[in-house]
Amino acid sequence: MTIALSRPAVAVPAREDDGFVDRRPLRRLGLRKPVPFARLLGVVLVLGAWVAGARLGLIDERKLSAPWDVLATGWELLVDGALVTNVAASLQRAALGLVIGITVGTVLALVAGLSRFGEALVDGPVQVKRAIPTLGLIPLMILWLGIGESFKVVLITLGVLVTMYIQTHAALTTIDQRFVELSEVQGVSRATFVRRVVIPGSLPGFFLGLRLSVTGAWLALIVVESVNAIDGLGKMMQNAQNYGQADVILVGLAVYGTFGLVSDAGIRLLERKVLSWRRTIAG
Repeated sequence: MTIALSRPAVAVPAREDDGFVDRRPLRRLGLRKPVPFARLLGVVLVLGAWVAGARLGLIDERKLSAPWDVLATGWELLVDGALVTNVAASLQRAALGLVIGITVGTVLALVAGLSRFGEALVDGPVQVKRAIPTLGLIPLMILWLGIGESFKVVLITLGVLVTMYIQTHAALTTIDQRFVELSEVQGVSRATFVRRVVIPGSLPGFFLGLRLSVTGAWLALIVVESVNAIDGLGKMMQNAQNYGQADVILVGLAVYGTFGLVSDAGIRLLERKVLSWRRTIAG
C-alpha cells in the first residue's frame, strides 16, 4: 500500500522568465532609518517640563532653581573662572582613570579570553572585585593612598577596569562555535583565527564596555571629588550644598550630563565607523 504524503506549499520567488514579477514593496520589519538628533528629544521634553513648571509656579525655586537662573549662575561661574578651573580638574582625573582602566581592563580580558591558563589566573580576582562595590573601597584607599590625587584616580580606574573586563571578556568567549568549526575546516592558524575572527567579533562587546565605562567614570568622579578635594565639579557642588545654592548644584549636574551625553555620542560615532561592516537592526 502506498501512502501519499502531501508536501507543504513553499513560496517560490518569482522570476523574470515566468512572465510575472511580484512588485509589492518589501515590508521592513526592523527599525526605521535613524533620525538626526532624535536622541535629544527626551532631553528637550524634560527641559520643556522644567521651564513650564517654573513659569507656572509649580516648582519651589528654593529646591529646584528655574532654568534661566541656572543659566545666569553658570555664566557668572564661567566669567570669573571658577567653572573652568573645576571642569579642567575633573576632566583630568576622569581622563587619567579612563585611559588606565580601559587599557588594563582590555589587556586582562585578552589574557583571560584567549587562554585557559590566563582565565584561571585573572578571572577569579576580577570577579571578586566585581562583587565589591568600588565606592565601598573608599576607606581602604584613603588608608593606603591618602586623600590626594592618587586615591581619586585609582578608584575611577578600578571601576572602569572591571566594566571593560566583563564586557570584553564576555564578547571574546561567546564567539559563535560555527565560526570556530569553519576556521578549523579551512585550516586557519590560531593567530589568524584570533586576528580575523575573534577580535572583530568581540568589538561590539568592547564598545559596549567603553560606553558603560565612561558613564561609570563620571559617577565615580562625582563621589571621589566630594572627599576632601580642593577643586573639581564634585567639590563645587558640595560647597554649594553647604550654602543651599541649588542653582550651583544644577550647573554642576548640567555639566556632568553634557559630558556624559557628548562622550556617549562620540563613542557611538566611532563604533559606527569601526563596525561599518556590521548590519544590525539599529542600522
